[in-house]
Amino acid sequence: MKFSKPLLCCLILTIITYSCFDDMDDNAISANEINDFVWKGMNAVYLYKDNIPDLANDRFSSTSEYADYLNSFSTPEELFESLIHQRQTVDRFSWIVDDYIALEQLFSGVSKRSGYEFDLYPIPGSATNVFGIVRLVLPNSNASDNNLTRGQVFTSIDGVTMTESNYRTLFSPDSYTMGFADYDDNGTPENLNDDIITPNGQNITLTKTVLSENPIFETAIIDVDGENLGYLMYNGFTSDYNSQLNTAFNNFKSSNVQHLVLDLRYNPGGSVLTASYLGSMITGQFNGEVFAKLVYNSDLQANNYDFEFESLIDNSEAINSLNLDKIYVLTTEDSASASEMVINSLSPYIEVIQIGDDTTGKSQASITVYDSSNLEREGANPNHTYAMQPLVANTLNKLNSSVPSNGLTPTITILENPANYGVLGNVNEPLLAAAIADIQGTGRFNFSALNKIKPKASSHNLIPYVNEMYIDQGILIDVQKNNIEQD
Repeated sequence: MKFSKPLLCCLILTIITYSCFDDMDDNAISANEINDFVWKGMNAVYLYKDNIPDLANDRFSSTSEYADYLNSFSTPEELFESLIHQRQTVDRFSWIVDDYIALEQLFSGVSKRSGYEFDLYPIPGSATNVFGIVRLVLPNSNASDNNLTRGQVFTSIDGVTMTESNYRTLFSPDSYTMGFADYDDNGTPENLNDDIITPNGQNITLTKTVLSENPIFETAIIDVDGENLGYLMYNGFTSDYNSQLNTAFNNFKSSNVQHLVLDLRYNPGGSVLTASYLGSMITGQFNGEVFAKLVYNSDLQANNYDFEFESLIDNSEAINSLNLDKIYVLTTEDSASASEMVINSLSPYIEVIQIGDDTTGKSQASITVYDSSNLEREGANPNHTYAMQPLVANTLNKLNSSVPSNGLTPTITILENPANYGVLGNVNEPLLAAAIADIQGTGRFNFSALNKIKPKASSHNLIPYVNEMYIDQGILIDVQKNNIEQD
């Protein structure tokens, strides 16, 4: 589906009208105004509207019945949750916030944090205790200033031993002290059950600050038997960094890379449009063909949209394409949403070798819904800062296949090993080493000797709404009103 250049600049869901009760807006009703916003917004765009009887267009026969319904909920959050379809199994990702300013900052890569990520594993021999391993440290952060490094092991926060039940609380203060430990694999690196974790008395105090994270964490050009391999660790589909991403691919292109390893192991998702740009940078030979499809609820089928492989970013900047017919993608259970979309959307066109663990399993996209006449940010109700991020569309690839709810299964399964996390971007880091071994075709990588135990949790569990795939700006949705008789 081609749009004019002004519409291709970015992607937004513009809702012309959304009230199913246009007469109501001319008459004061007794229902809480935020609850009114919640119901009308969900009625307008929610992907699973047909599965929720209370969202039916003919649910209420009068304004008083509607008002009584809204007033039966004590909070907007309670009403919102009542409208979610199968929270534990189907819609795990829709949410509501009381501060959309903080939400917007999060989507732009700005958040208050110490500047590192971690995985949590069970301590051998304990039913409750866990230990953490630093997996990533952001540059120019408090963590990097304190020389925190990937692979460091810690067992306590502010002197309290970490458990599965308390770790969220322990990490909540703006400043805290990490207690480190020594890790002994007991001579069996493939078996975590007999490992020994011993506190060593070393501590670091970290303080959270407001950070703007560049998702392009690491790039490298690696010589593999005389051929150039490009390595990119990409940690979020953040549209503010589209040009920087394109610059990274320009470096790959000028270095004549014949192979690409795309490291999405900690990438929780982000902008759908950015994902389509990334797919276009990897390829280049499929411009104008379908990259991915958005499919809305039954009321909005006329608005279904096809993302295409593009040659330009925002209709202006030429995309640097590698024209590859094969790619290696590194994944973990924290690879979600737009990360999965890239794998799923490229698969009909080129060979995708996925290395690592199963992904999260999220194929739905969302939008930010504000309390305004058209559900957009402009003109939002000044009396509150509530907003919703409901799922509004399924994403499909060219073959109409979506990401399974249990995630994408890797071609080569490797779990990160606490005994050897390695250095990101280094040829000896286990996941990257597996990709290089496959490229070389030597078979010298010993997959059988690797860890089989998955993390209990990660730092992503502490970040609200982290596994998000959102629609930016540009697609027009026309939602018709549904009238109701007045009492």
